[in-house]
Amino acid sequence: MSRSRAEMIEATRAKLLATARQAFQRAGYAATSMDDLTASAGLTRGALYHHFGDKKGLLAAVVEQIDDEVDQRLNAVSAQAAAPWDAFRGRCQAYLRMATEPEIRRIVLQDARAVLGPTSDAAQQQCVASLAGLLQDLMTARIVDNADPQALARLVNGSLTDSAFWIADAPDDAPRLEHALQALDLLLRGLLRR
Repeated sequence: MSRSRAEMIEATRAKLLATARQAFQRAGYAATSMDDLTASAGLTRGALYHHFGDKKGLLAAVVEQIDDEVDQRLNAVSAQAAAPWDAFRGRCQAYLRMATEPEIRRIVLQDARAVLGPTSDAAQQQCVASLAGLLQDLMTARIVDNADPQALARLVNGSLTDSAFWIADAPDDAPRLEHALQALDLLLRGLLRR
C-alpha cells in the first residue's frame, strides 16, 4: 500500500527534525552544516527550505518540539505527585534538573537563546498560565498565601528560567544545579501559608 502525500510530507518533516536534533545536540547550531544535515537525512536542501524556510526556522521547530516534550514531562511529574504542593514543587525541581540534560542544555538553553533570542511570547504565556493554574489551586486549597496568581506565576517562571540558563552556562553543572535546587526550596517555602 502506498503512502498518501500528506504522510510523505509528514515523514519528511519528521526526518528533518530528528536529524537536526541529533546534529544540533552533537555539534551545536553554528557548526551544523545544512548540506551535511540534509545528506544525513537522505533529503535535499530544498526539502529543508520547503518545510522550515531556513536553518533558523528548523531550529525554531526543533525547540518547539523539545518544549512540547518538556511540558509533557512536567505534566507527568504533577500527575504522579501525592499532593498538590508536591506536584508544584516537583515540577519546579524537574525543570531545573532538565537544564543539565545535553539536548535541552545545548539546543534550548544555549543555541536557541543565542540564535532566536528570548523565548517566544506564546511559549512564555503557556508556561505562566500553567503555573498560575497550579498556584491558584494551591491558594484555593489554602496551601499558599493569596496573591495574584498571574503575578506570582511570572515571578516563579522568571526565577526558574533564569536559573536554568545559569545552570546550562556552567562548564560543570552539578554545583550550580545543587545550589539552584537549595535556593528554590527556600523561595518556594516562602509561598506557604503560615
